[in-house]
Amino acid sequence: MAYLTERAELRRHPESMLPGVRSVIMVALTYPTEIPPGGAKVGKYAHGPDYHEFCRDKLNLLRDWLQSEILGCTARGVTDSAPLLERDFARRAGLGWFGKNTMLINKQLGSFFFLAGLLTTLELEPDAPHTGSHCGTCTACLDACPTDAFAGPGMLDARKCISYLTIESKKPMPLELRPNVGEWFFGCDVCQDVCPWNRHGNANPGLPMDPAISSINLIELFTLSGNQIRKRFEGSALLRANWRSLLRNAAIVLGNQRATGALPALRQGASHADPMVREACEWAIGQIIG
Repeated sequence: MAYLTERAELRRHPESMLPGVRSVIMVALTYPTEIPPGGAKVGKYAHGPDYHEFCRDKLNLLRDWLQSEILGCTARGVTDSAPLLERDFARRAGLGWFGKNTMLINKQLGSFFFLAGLLTTLELEPDAPHTGSHCGTCTACLDACPTDAFAGPGMLDARKCISYLTIESKKPMPLELRPNVGEWFFGCDVCQDVCPWNRHGNANPGLPMDPAISSINLIELFTLSGNQIRKRFEGSALLRANWRSLLRNAAIVLGNQRATGALPALRQGASHADPMVREACEWAIGQIIG
């Protein structure tokens, strides 16, 4: 994730995104936690529309209201696509603490929510930052990680994280990690699912659910072209991983499932024009037939 260091200087202060900024209003938007069974295993946050656009639209409504109430002030809404350290600003705004799995945790909401910010030139009285941690001696998140991605509390090795491997990485997945990726096609929720602060879920999620994401058939993906895959997931967060990565992920999941019914599709994928897709399909065939 080289973009983090490449834009490090811009992340030092929100002035880089809004000249004259004096305050940052941090917001949290919950997403669905009750996912219908049956389809491919996708991280809960991706079961709705692309949160970047969804959050941005809501931030723009807040911006327009603020600017109409306070003449002369300006504001700009930003999500995690902008160089803002939103997790740290959220802690400083009192929204929660950093859990041992590096997620921001809120006592009422748990951690199943997005963070976004509204930058403004308006001088606002700040809320008290959240101090301390409420994880205690619990290490459920660290112990449950299938790929052992945590080097210690608050220390995540992204190179082993299933979310990174299935979304951010555009390279072949390391062979030694593939079996432990299990059935995760896009993203991973394990370290959040086991967190005691998430035991109640989100009764009224702010992000709507898209039923089409909950019914993805991995075998069918191999019958689609790159353009058709892009069209299939248009408007969703799944396009953060390109179509080649999605086919790579599908092959690895089918291989881990030992899905004999997927062999015709995987054999077709083994002659794909893209070398990463070919290799993943060959690996999956080997897992199924031995």
